[in-house]
Amino acid sequence: MADQEGSGPRPADGTGAGELPHGAAGARDARREHVPGAPVGALGEAELGVPRGARATLVQFSTAFCQPCRATRRTLASVAAMVDGVAHVEIDAESRLHLVRRLGIERTPTVLVLDARGRVAARAAGAPRTADVIAALGRIL
Repeated sequence: MADQEGSGPRPADGTGAGELPHGAAGARDARREHVPGAPVGALGEAELGVPRGARATLVQFSTAFCQPCRATRRTLASVAAMVDGVAHVEIDAESRLHLVRRLGIERTPTVLVLDARGRVAARAAGAPRTADVIAALGRIL
């Protein structure tokens, strides 16, 4: 996984989140509550609106008219169905702007891979490939 600047691997130990290989890097904006790639703490049911998966959670930020979001939904739902203890949660970015700002979401779809404790282990902007999602899960399971 590469960091937001594409300069190399990022640890998944709470010091920052890596990016799935297919994701696009985003620009930083000091006015945000959160800088992409910086630790955000754990995300739980209060932020997600539903319980996390027992082993991992695939969080998808989408918007209503986003065509790649539909393909991402199918990909993540398929992976979640294949891997025990993994949940897929889709969040409407337009209705959850406070969370979008907190997490530094810049486009849809954006996918966050959360570990069992709700920490962001990987992220991708754009529609990820199934193999990349499975690989990201493999690093935390």
